[in-house]
Amino acid sequence: MDILHSKIYGQDLLGTPLLVFHGLFGMLNNWGSFGKEMGEFFPVHLIDLRNHGKSFHSPEMSHDHLAHDILHYMEFHQLNKVNLLGHSLGGKAVMQFAIKYPIKVEKLIVVDISPKAYPPHHQGILKALESVDFKTATSRQDVEEILLAYIPEKSVVQFLAKNLYWTDDKKLNWRFNLKTLSEKYTEFVSNAVKFGVFSGETLFVGGEKSNYILPQDEFQIKQQFPNASVVTIKNAGHWVQAENSVDFNAAVLKFLKS
Repeated sequence: MDILHSKIYGQDLLGTPLLVFHGLFGMLNNWGSFGKEMGEFFPVHLIDLRNHGKSFHSPEMSHDHLAHDILHYMEFHQLNKVNLLGHSLGGKAVMQFAIKYPIKVEKLIVVDISPKAYPPHHQGILKALESVDFKTATSRQDVEEILLAYIPEKSVVQFLAKNLYWTDDKKLNWRFNLKTLSEKYTEFVSNAVKFGVFSGETLFVGGEKSNYILPQDEFQIKQQFPNASVVTIKNAGHWVQAENSVDFNAAVLKFLKS
């Protein structure tokens, strides 16, 4: 059985462990400073989703598969009950897990995503990534220039470029499994979290400048997560934890310690 790759902070501390899952095209390193800060209070596991970072590659990629991966990870690390935090795609994974295995979740934090189905909206990014030919793109700069031709936001290009690494035969490649993420895209983006209810304490955190959680989504959120509150972080877009880490970390810590 494949176990997700992780980095653990505060391993020797008491308290309920916090498991953290990044979003699409992300990896655990995106949450490094958050993990360090929170790891002073309780154990924090930063985790690469399947087909991302240093976790295993698989042709399967659905919310159910992601939820099973969390279960296997907990069994492997002998964790009976955890707090869960997921951003974007990671948020869908932790929602699905909490609904499926509510007894294993103490508190749930969902960052800038709601349980609903979203229309496909990464086609430009996928097209950009698929246009990179590593036979001819031999430096990070080459890759960034190709991406910039399709993606106007430099910050998005830099975020994607964090996934570049040198293979054993000295070629650049992506850490994520682009083939599966492209083929299964509609399965994990254009599907809602399966209906079910998690009645534990839940916090939804949205970015003020993001449109991923809309006021009208709160009805569906409350249907599936009746004990949920929604907070909005000022001066932040979709990458809430990076764009306003001070307010984001404070909101998360307040919720976990309450």
